[in-house]
Amino acid sequence: MDTSTLTADRIKNLAFAFREAKVVLSAVELGLFTVLAEGPLALEELRDRIAINPRGARDFFDALVAVGLLQRNEDGLYANSADSDLYLDRRKDTYIGGELDHANTQLYGRWLSLTSGLRTGEPQTGAGPAGNYPGFYSDPVGLDAFLRAMTGATLLPAKALTLKFPWRGYATVVDIGCAQGCLPVQIAQAHGHISGGGFDLSQVKPAFEAYVRKHHLEGRLQFYGGDFFRVPLPRADVLVMGRVLHNWDLTRKKVLLRKAYEALPVGGALVVYERMIDDERRQNASGLLSSLNMLVMTAGGFDYTAADCIDWMREVGFHDIGRDMLTTEQSMVVGTK
Repeated sequence: MDTSTLTADRIKNLAFAFREAKVVLSAVELGLFTVLAEGPLALEELRDRIAINPRGARDFFDALVAVGLLQRNEDGLYANSADSDLYLDRRKDTYIGGELDHANTQLYGRWLSLTSGLRTGEPQTGAGPAGNYPGFYSDPVGLDAFLRAMTGATLLPAKALTLKFPWRGYATVVDIGCAQGCLPVQIAQAHGHISGGGFDLSQVKPAFEAYVRKHHLEGRLQFYGGDFFRVPLPRADVLVMGRVLHNWDLTRKKVLLRKAYEALPVGGALVVYERMIDDERRQNASGLLSSLNMLVMTAGGFDYTAADCIDWMREVGFHDIGRDMLTTEQSMVVGTK
């Protein structure tokens, strides 16, 4: 077999990966998987339900079959795969499509400017020192979409964190940058002795409280509001920063780590999780691509290795620092005060 052809094919597949990505993002945007969660449908009925033109419909559905997100039976009926039914039905608590909607509306188009970002080192969003948050948080519709995106991004690492952290030794947790509260809800559901809540900008409070009420945890979880660069962080036995540090430059990263150290009691723990780049910077493409996303989207943010994070945490005073994988893409670093 001609290995040069295989290499050429791989290069072309990488270059054209945007087509596969956009098919998936458009399917989520159209609510396709939510419609099929009600039961299998023939081509014409499915096309009508999601209101698309006949010309591209069959190719669109069959492309989703080819990538494994849909199934088509011998009668020609389309149905969700097991994974898409679990994770892409908007009515399920396991829905992660909010993050994909965010990628579709906020990230996909802006990545067209990656070359410009690489040449200039400037964000391609107009983001200032406060990041994109003033824009996201000033518009109720945009805020709702952003918070749902953060829930979609948090669900899987939150589930892993309920298992991989020794919660029996602690009583309280506060998630810094909590959005709707997915992480504290997952922890409180899995560990009945845990209370605490989430910290975020004050505009997030109604969404957090509604999400917590939906899960019947309002007696154990509360919202703490403020700008974490301007006010002290809430006190708890465990503080969590998930995909927070990568938004900021190194100076601000260290400010947040120092503030976490100050807020914790002796023996308390800080959990930092991200799509951390592997220490050799050779394997975790997801972490490296996430860092490029910070180039496009933020004024100074970047992703980092677990070794980097350990060094920064040790610098502000943490000890007994360890690392572990949460998902195939995301890692956590845990330090003790």
